[in-house]
Amino acid sequence: MNILLGELFGTMILVLLGNGVVANCLLSESKANGSGWMVISSGWAFAVLVGVFVALAFGAPAHINPAVTIGFAVSSGDFSNVIPFISAQFIGAFLGGLLVYLHFGPHWKATENAGLKLACFSTGPAIRKTSANIISEAIGTFVLVLGVAAIFDSSGRVSDGLGPFLVAGLVWGIGLSLGGTTGYAINPARDFAPRLVHAILPIPGKGSSDFAYSWIPVVGPIIGGVLAGLFIIFFPVF
Repeated sequence: MNILLGELFGTMILVLLGNGVVANCLLSESKANGSGWMVISSGWAFAVLVGVFVALAFGAPAHINPAVTIGFAVSSGDFSNVIPFISAQFIGAFLGGLLVYLHFGPHWKATENAGLKLACFSTGPAIRKTSANIISEAIGTFVLVLGVAAIFDSSGRVSDGLGPFLVAGLVWGIGLSLGGTTGYAINPARDFAPRLVHAILPIPGKGSSDFAYSWIPVVGPIIGGVLAGLFIIFFPVF
């Protein structure tokens, strides 16, 4: 149970801080309004850092991402934790999205642009083209899963306390280098569950939740995670 709580609360903190930095930069009358992509990418890196530490405190492996869970299941051949972990991650992501909504209460009404409000909960493409968007999400997630596997040894250990910082740096790098095309969800729970929060809550002037696009940040990362898992099997150097 502690392991599942770790995945749940770790993902919750990931989404709270990650989507929180987006809201900080995009919502009207926020002191951080207009801070830009560098701040958003940096905030997401630290969101991963804190989320991983929270999950590890519960004894969880700190996947906090269904694509990572699936990728490692493919590489190990052990799928026993896939459904419980992913369930916990989606619940945590939903709770994180709810906390973002509560935290920025009056700023939703102060912000007129519905697209900016949706961006505080889920990703969207700079240019909407299905094949290219899936490729972007798959490549970003491939780098994420492969990078995590390279950072941690087969026992899941690196130097004490260093691993989460390296993973945060990895996510930071993915955001800065690969994130401009789709907003680099690279995590199905991170995108879909908060998008659901956006859909069901009474956010003033929120507009569409864009569920027509919502499957891409789910399918693309899963494809990338599976490809990374297969890569690890074929090249067992991690």
